[in-house]
Amino acid sequence: MSKKISQDNPNAWRNPWVIGWISLVIIVLAVNVGMISLAFITSPGLVSEDYYEQGRDHEQNINKKIAARAALSWSFSPDFPDKPVMNRSERYRVTVVDRNGMALTNGQAVLKAYRPSDAEADFTSTMSETIPGVYESDVRFPLKGHWEITVSLKHEEDESDFTRRINVITN
Repeated sequence: MSKKISQDNPNAWRNPWVIGWISLVIIVLAVNVGMISLAFITSPGLVSEDYYEQGRDHEQNINKKIAARAALSWSFSPDFPDKPVMNRSERYRVTVVDRNGMALTNGQAVLKAYRPSDAEADFTSTMSETIPGVYESDVRFPLKGHWEITVSLKHEEDESDFTRRINVITN
């Protein structure tokens, strides 16, 4: 019996085709185990806890929000950094005026940073009114990549928000 690897070898464990197929199966299984483990370890949390309740009346809620925003006629003018850098504190500023072009003062503004790929990285930052109608906050993004910024403003009984998508880079 020959110990060399050859197609002519009657021992199956010395046939390159058998060795190749077994190696392929082992590699595929190892990759699958790795991917499944990674999926459990790094859960991105993309699904809302109350997804059914949110989705049930989605169209009606969107239409109500659009109608409320149109009735308020607030105008948001963001002043965000052009190329935000990871782990660098940068100023995010929003100017808000009402339908008459007057500064919307004495509101409570909150900046919400949402990372679509990792819910654990999401954070909020309270914005302070520095001059009438201008709300600011210093924000530091812990991770690079795409983020959604939503600024919510509440003034008396009225509330509105706007959203922008940004891309955080590394130095």
